[in-house]
Amino acid sequence: MTADLTTTLTDAAPNVAGAIETIESHLHPEPSFDVAKHPMPTGREEIWRFSPIKALKPLLAEGDALGGLDWDGEFPEGVEMHEIGADEARERSVLPPVDRVAAIAAQRTGRAMHMTVAAEAVIDEPIVFTGTGTGQHAAETLVVDFGRHSRATLVIHFQGSAQYAAKYDFRVADGAEVNLVYVNDWDDKAVHGGQISVEVGRDARVRTIHASLGGKALRVAERAHFSGPGGEIEQFGIYFVEGGQHIEHRMFVDHNAPHTKSNVDYRGALQGEGAHSVWIGDVLIRKVALQIETYESNKNLVLTDGCQADSVPNLEIETGEIAGAGHSSTTGRFDDNQLFYLMSRGIPEDEARRLVVHGFFNDIIRRIGVPAIEEKLLAQVERELELVSGTTPAGALA
Repeated sequence: MTADLTTTLTDAAPNVAGAIETIESHLHPEPSFDVAKHPMPTGREEIWRFSPIKALKPLLAEGDALGGLDWDGEFPEGVEMHEIGADEARERSVLPPVDRVAAIAAQRTGRAMHMTVAAEAVIDEPIVFTGTGTGQHAAETLVVDFGRHSRATLVIHFQGSAQYAAKYDFRVADGAEVNLVYVNDWDDKAVHGGQISVEVGRDARVRTIHASLGGKALRVAERAHFSGPGGEIEQFGIYFVEGGQHIEHRMFVDHNAPHTKSNVDYRGALQGEGAHSVWIGDVLIRKVALQIETYESNKNLVLTDGCQADSVPNLEIETGEIAGAGHSSTTGRFDDNQLFYLMSRGIPEDEARRLVVHGFFNDIIRRIGVPAIEEKLLAQVERELELVSGTTPAGALA
């Protein structure tokens, strides 16, 4: 991020990186900043078998430090940004890298940044940062601390083109209420990979929204855990995948404290030859996580032939004393009943298809709660839907 966005840091954050008990599972390699602990993938490993290794190769290679994207944004009162060294970034990290892309991002970051939102701060307007790629190979590390009982919405918007590896860590202190919005509006040649880690404090409320509507290849690992009881996290996502495009979201919620809640709902639409989406969802309920509630859901709407949607929900439960837990995954074509209902009322078939897809996404977008962002995402979805008029007639994919 640019130097003119930097101010003096006065607060310190506790080091909790590595404090979470290690998970012994083929789904969860040991988190580590040591790149050697994350060998170059072949595509046969469980965590890489759905990923386009060739397309992601620029994000997997070791090398010299890299610069970042070109950032634009403003800091309201109560928000500060400060450059930190690599060692401090590791100390402040919520979680070490869980795969090679994140480890490379941490290793090759030329400059790590630390953002703070002051305790008790109530920031009504969204904090919006836009990162623009100009074709560069880039790596960045960002650590954000939201103070106790703060309220804020942070929007990170990506555009342009880059080969971008990133590691983002968000620590939400006790009683805070935070919205995190990521908009991947990359150009067609962009490659983006990395890790987003969120720590939810005692009685804190976190909502994340991830919109992936562009880029050649995208692979993001999203991790969440709790630092005390009573925390809640909702994670929503939408993605629209076109021919030759790969979009992959890997979710993991670690219920490591009692009386916590989580809800994951990701929805995607695919059209065009070679369009490929991947959604891996996993929730771990540890022995200490008594009376928790969790649900994860992924829905995929296949609009044409030649698409592939991989969806793998998982639940790992170590205690029977829970309030509720479940998951679901669906992949299919248009709902014939919805199309029939609309067409029976005089709406042409092509327009009916557009309305079905629009409603499919709008159910997620309307939960953001920030009108300006909702309007922007709806406009982006509408641009994507301009191509839907040529989709396969209902029943052709049955």
